[in-house]
Amino acid sequence: MSTRWINLFAAGFLFGAGLALSGMTDPGRVIGFLDVTGKWDPSLAFVMGGALTTFALGNYLWRRRNGARGWFGDTLPSADTTSPIDFRTLLGSLVFGVGWGISGFCPGPALANLAALRAGALVFVPAMAIGMLLARVLFQADQDVGVN
Repeated sequence: MSTRWINLFAAGFLFGAGLALSGMTDPGRVIGFLDVTGKWDPSLAFVMGGALTTFALGNYLWRRRNGARGWFGDTLPSADTTSPIDFRTLLGSLVFGVGWGISGFCPGPALANLAALRAGALVFVPAMAIGMLLARVLFQADQDVGVN
């Protein structure tokens, strides 16, 4: 197994452990966060804020030391890169948001819950995979996932 795959596995494991430790694998937390008119649960905002702060600091330090060279030799995108917000972007965001709000799952927590054999994840993950395949077929979504 290559070092690249070991690093990817370690990063995924760390991400999953963080989700579990913060309680963000519980769909009820996500639905509680989205319920702004009822019993609102702000804990997801704190988790996202902590993640964003950690990423921003790590990204800043990495770029100061390595420039635009990524961990695996890839070129990192710059803030100057323009990517238009088009129909596909808006439609994908809408579908993701509606699915997240209805189920309380997004891909990371769904996979963590799949490993725990939670009933909701056993339904959500196959539906998510079908949706990803449909996006590739219907919208010619990018086939390159960046892992060789």
